[in-house]
Amino acid sequence: MLGSARQADGKRMYNCITLDEEHGCYWLTFDRPEKMNSFTQQMHKEVKQALERVVNDSQARVLVIAANGRGFCAGQDLSDPSVAPGADLGELIGDFYNPMILQITELPIPTLAKVQGVAAGAGANIALACDLVFAGESASFIQAFSGIGLIPDSGGTWQLPRLVGMAKAMGLAMLATKVKAKEAAEMGMIWQCTADVELDAAVYAAATRLTNSPTLGLARTKQALRCSSNNTLAEQLTLEKQFQQELGNSNDYAEGVAAFSQKRQPKFVGR
Repeated sequence: MLGSARQADGKRMYNCITLDEEHGCYWLTFDRPEKMNSFTQQMHKEVKQALERVVNDSQARVLVIAANGRGFCAGQDLSDPSVAPGADLGELIGDFYNPMILQITELPIPTLAKVQGVAAGAGANIALACDLVFAGESASFIQAFSGIGLIPDSGGTWQLPRLVGMAKAMGLAMLATKVKAKEAAEMGMIWQCTADVELDAAVYAAATRLTNSPTLGLARTKQALRCSSNNTLAEQLTLEKQFQQELGNSNDYAEGVAAFSQKRQPKFVGR
């Protein structure tokens, strides 16, 4: 798979992550396996640079966030001096976590998370910030914050009620219950749980399909869905009208209609 086969290229630029690209599909891989891919300020800076590279690439069509080692991400590295008791955690959140989550959610391309092992704390919420979350059956998600006297951050208090409802969100946040991937899929927290041995193939297949899809249409789809919870029906109908007006004039719409009429596979060009 691209995410593992081409890590040498990413290693030349980064120490805590790798970033690889092929045919418009980017793989951003957390690469601190000895620390369960937990975040330090250096890792934050590298992820920020990587996401900016994706945003500035007009040919980018998909982003997959993955991880090396036995876990996806354990959240914040608590041995980092920036989170020592008495440190200004608000400054850390404002400078690093909040901008990262907004970068991920606002990307004008589909974002996928490939989760193996544990996704804990901010690690869980980074995965949930992606459009589609795939997890191996041995993976698990845990809002570990209450165990150290904190609240779910990195968008956790926003994502969880929308994904699983207030009652389950409250229980997950307050009890720090570990949720296995199968249960996470059943409750609507993630898109899909697969057998561990099938995880790479499932993510690769979805990434390939999305890379060959009409990128602008997908961008507007995720934008419209994310706006829906804050809009009235009338406002949402107006937004749909605006987006359809824009997309109806796109090259990909013309290609899609032509391919349908000619009974062939469309060749979308993306943004």
